[in-house]
Amino acid sequence: MESAEIRRRWLSFYEERGHTVVPSASLIADDPTLLLVPAGMVPFKPYFLGEVKPPAPRVTSVQKCVRTPDIEEVGKTTRHGTFFQMCGNFSFGDYFKEGAIEYAWELLTSSVADGGFGLEPEKLWITVYLDDDEAEAIWRDKIGVPAERIQRLGKKDNFWSMGVPGPCGPCSEINYDRGPEFGVEGGPAVNDERYVEIWNLVFMQYERGAGDGKEDFPILGDLPSKNIDTGLGLERLAMILQGVQNMYETDTLRVVMDRATELTGIQYGAEQGSDVSLRVVADHIRTSVMLIGDGVTPGNEGRGYVLRRIMRRAIRNMRLMGATGPVVQDLVDVVINTMGLQYPELITDRKRIETVALAEEAAFLKALKGGTNILDTAVTETKAAGGTVLAGDKAFLLHDTWGFPIDLTLEMAAEQGLSVDQDGFRRLMTEQRDRAKADAKAKKTGHADMSGYRQIADAAGETDFIGYTNIQGESTVVGILVDGVPSPAATEGDEVEIVLDRTPFYAEGGGQVGDTGRIRLDSGAVIEVRDCQKPVPGVYVHRGTVQVGEVTVGAAAQATIDITRRRAIARAHSATHLTHQALRDALGPTAAQAGSENQPGRFRFDFGSPAAVPGTVLTDVEQKINEVLSHELDVHAEVMSIDEAKKQGAIAEFGEKYGERVRVVTIGDFSKELCGGTHVHNTAQLGLVKLLGESSIGSGVRRIEALVGVDAYNFLAREHTVVAQLQELVKGRPEELPEKISSMLGKLKDAEKEIEKFRAEKVLQAAAGLAAGAQDVRGVAVVTGQVPDGTGADDLRRLVLDVRGRIPSDRPAVVALFTTANGRPLTVIATNEAARERGLKAGDLVRTAAKTLGGGGGGKPDVAQGGGQNPEAIGDAVAAVERLVGETA
Repeated sequence: MESAEIRRRWLSFYEERGHTVVPSASLIADDPTLLLVPAGMVPFKPYFLGEVKPPAPRVTSVQKCVRTPDIEEVGKTTRHGTFFQMCGNFSFGDYFKEGAIEYAWELLTSSVADGGFGLEPEKLWITVYLDDDEAEAIWRDKIGVPAERIQRLGKKDNFWSMGVPGPCGPCSEINYDRGPEFGVEGGPAVNDERYVEIWNLVFMQYERGAGDGKEDFPILGDLPSKNIDTGLGLERLAMILQGVQNMYETDTLRVVMDRATELTGIQYGAEQGSDVSLRVVADHIRTSVMLIGDGVTPGNEGRGYVLRRIMRRAIRNMRLMGATGPVVQDLVDVVINTMGLQYPELITDRKRIETVALAEEAAFLKALKGGTNILDTAVTETKAAGGTVLAGDKAFLLHDTWGFPIDLTLEMAAEQGLSVDQDGFRRLMTEQRDRAKADAKAKKTGHADMSGYRQIADAAGETDFIGYTNIQGESTVVGILVDGVPSPAATEGDEVEIVLDRTPFYAEGGGQVGDTGRIRLDSGAVIEVRDCQKPVPGVYVHRGTVQVGEVTVGAAAQATIDITRRRAIARAHSATHLTHQALRDALGPTAAQAGSENQPGRFRFDFGSPAAVPGTVLTDVEQKINEVLSHELDVHAEVMSIDEAKKQGAIAEFGEKYGERVRVVTIGDFSKELCGGTHVHNTAQLGLVKLLGESSIGSGVRRIEALVGVDAYNFLAREHTVVAQLQELVKGRPEELPEKISSMLGKLKDAEKEIEKFRAEKVLQAAAGLAAGAQDVRGVAVVTGQVPDGTGADDLRRLVLDVRGRIPSDRPAVVALFTTANGRPLTVIATNEAARERGLKAGDLVRTAAKTLGGGGGGKPDVAQGGGQNPEAIGDAVAAVERLVGETA
């Protein structure tokens, strides 16, 4: 049974039993504590936490998930994979243990002809929580599973929570016996490789308190309503139904391995090492495609780094198997063709996905070249110092800065006859991971911090936003928070968060900043609002300071936004939509929005592009935008179903979470986008849009910054003033300025070259005199001294080598010259072969000199360079060099 069919059967089974089918949420988690969605229940957390009312009492989904903590284990086991699909069914206060268990058993054991998966009942083993007598009784007495195939496990294995205070409960896992060839018998308590878990049923019935780990937390009591959260791993079930040894051999991954085999000539099954590499490639390329499809772009932090890391691991494994050229295009195409059966948007968005993936491959191949140069230098220095082990910090530098996986460094170092300090490398990696874990743990308090907002939301309900049509409105204070804690009142000078029953204030979202303004109470109290946010869905929180009087819950209020600021933001937001459409017209659909920020009078717009946008194209885009303004197009918003919006061709932003009903903003016949922000009524209200330029903010992502309205006019006025001043200076018309200024800069550059040439010649003229003045130190010709300040490192190096060349080659010679450049001391030291035979190495001498100067240095035995912080210590450094020569010679 193919994966697409497993997915279809799952959704069909539960839909027929009264469940509402919910599409998979984006892999970009709508949760500040998560980078990516790691489990099928994550999109439903707001329902379980009571933040939002669920769309139905029974829900089912097949959720895309990504987990990367065990990335090094990918390909080595049957179960570790970064991307997987979690089939889930959820009950919010509807059916509980008996219903969940009966549904699971029916779907797994019903025949294929009857819509089930056709698993043999006798191969299914059950685990339950230690004291969950109810679940065991249902399995044994209602379902008929023999008692010997039901095992009880502890809190670590069969009790579930979110890792923070909130809902939790015992769980029951369904495991499939793959047979004696996979290990000893005894059930999942003995062998989880043979008895592989395929489905976990979580019975969410308790509330837990604070605590660390999976076991160390208290149970505070029962939940008001009992919920069900189950998850079946689609890939694990596919492995069983398709009769293959591991998840990598299932239909959606095997085709990727087959393509990798064609590209490298390496056959799957021939050798353990190459088998692991093929599995890594298949898993990582599929995950990369799914991440890019949901709007993630490669970067150096956050989810962008996750994508970059797995893509580079895949490319590196292809190279280890012999691939020499680009491979990503072929592999990505296979994934899109296969996964597109389940997620048609991958096929629709093929061009953008390929563009981002190919740009990252090109960037890594370039980094691979640069990193190889760094590695070669490190190898040379290690060998020159007589070492056989490459330092751990060098390996970490290659990994952290250049994206070199450690095994690539190990292999390349071994080719040079060196091993690598893996303990040192792992220590640095551990320190980095510990910092990341500490940061993640700190962020994980987010749900606990939301309790105050949820308390107000439970009591008062959602805020009624009236800001699309009103700039002020009468309302009632339904909540006050001081330092994040609900309070009945606040007084003058307090920093507060005010919740109103209705508000004209727009809360930050969709790239638009929150409104500012004032809230006046009938009592005379005034709150100056400096921001508006939605910390939990549906609740608008006005953050500001009590300027006058006392604020109390229940007080009548008049809320008024800063209308001048709002209008400037609205102009910026509408300009963002126009820019998006103009870019897509100029560059194609790959120029999809990747983020935005709309501030008063200015905006920034991020979009996908593999390379910089040519200046001429940017000029055309700007002209197109301003032409649209002159057409005076009406702007209007309409709420409709998400399906209707798609039919009308409305553009959605990658990574944004949309409900069944969406707001569509249309600008004439030019632009149509899903958007919850505020806008102008007509494009003529924008006045003017000025694009300031574009730049790269990550692999395959560009950013445009622009000004709108009065801000754009002021910018152009300043530019005009500058142009007028330049006209006066160079005595030319505006159109002549580029040529005249370019000519002046060229002449200046030529003059600087002449000066540099003259200075170098003057420095080198001293070579003969310095060589002739060499002093004898125990039979070694030693030339030391300080040359004029400002001498560059290259000129100093040339002078030192010139002096060394003037001393007879059969006479041991050391040349150590010093200078001061930009306020810092610099030294270059050289030795000839005769001196090196007597143990005098330039690197050793430079380190001694640089230490005296308060710095460091190094190089090869014949020539080395160093520097420091203290130019006044040059005399002492000269003496230190002469002393070391005397001691060594």
